[in-house]
Amino acid sequence: MVEYGVAKYVLPGQHESGDQHLVFCNRNGILVAAIDGLGHGEEAAIVAKSATAVLRGSADEPIISLVERCHERLRGTRGAVLSLASIDPENGMMTWLGVGNVQGVLMHSDSKNGNARESLLLRAGVVGSQLPSLQATVIPIAPGDTVFFATDGVRSDFSQTLSALENPQRAADRILRQYRSGNDDALVLAVRLTGINQ
Repeated sequence: MVEYGVAKYVLPGQHESGDQHLVFCNRNGILVAAIDGLGHGEEAAIVAKSATAVLRGSADEPIISLVERCHERLRGTRGAVLSLASIDPENGMMTWLGVGNVQGVLMHSDSKNGNARESLLLRAGVVGSQLPSLQATVIPIAPGDTVFFATDGVRSDFSQTLSALENPQRAADRILRQYRSGNDDALVLAVRLTGINQ
C-alpha cells in the first residue's frame, strides 16, 4: 500500500544515529513515524528506539494514545521529539500529529482541488518530559500522495523542493544531501501512498 525511502546522517565520531523511523502495517492501515532522541549518538538512539518499540507494539491504537504511551515509556530519559501519521487506506484519510520539531509535509499528487502541499502543525514539547495538549489533524489522501518527515538535522527550506512525483528513496537521498545541516543527526523519510481505495 506504500513505497518508502529513508536517508540518515550520523554525526562524525558517533556510531549510531539518534534519529529513527517506523513504517508499519497494522489492522487499520499504516503507521508512519520519525523520532528524534534529544541530543545525538548512542544515548539518543536508545531513547528513539524505545519510542519506536512502543509504537510498533501498540500500532493499532489512535495516535494520541500512541504519543501518550511513548511519553510514559520515556519518562526519566532525555526524551524525544516525534511526528507520526496513521494512514487509513479504506477511507482515504490520514491522521497526523507532531510534538517538537520533526517536520511533516504532505504533497498531493493531484492539486487541482486545493493546496499541493500541506504542513503538519507541530506542538512545542518533549515526549517523556513536557507533553503538550495533543490534538491530531485528519486530512484526505489519495493514491500518489507522499508524506515527508524530516528531523531537525535537515533545514526547513527542504519543503520548497518537494514533488509527489519523485521516487521516495531518491527524494530522501536528495533532501538529505542538499539540506543536511551537518551539526546534528539527520533523517528524511518519504512515504508514497500506492493503494488507497477511493
